[in-house]
Amino acid sequence: MAHKKGGGSSRNGRDSQPQFRGCKAFSGQVVSGGTIIVRQCGNRFWPGRNVGQGRDFTLYAKVNGRIQYTEGNNRRVIHVVAE
Repeated sequence: MAHKKGGGSSRNGRDSQPQFRGCKAFSGQVVSGGTIIVRQCGNRFWPGRNVGQGRDFTLYAKVNGRIQYTEGNNRRVIHVVAE
């Protein structure tokens, strides 16, 4: 009889859950207020007009409208243009 546990499966099974990061809504798309636009690590995209940013850098729409991506000053900025 073995006095040690078998080396495999009893030590496995600890894996973190996925974060599902990335763009959830794209340019020209109509969104409602509160819709998540981007989930990101750090500021890959910056919030513009009518866009809020959460503690984990998630960008979300503050109002109903159409999404617009712009670039300038070495930043990619996301706006929600109210309709």
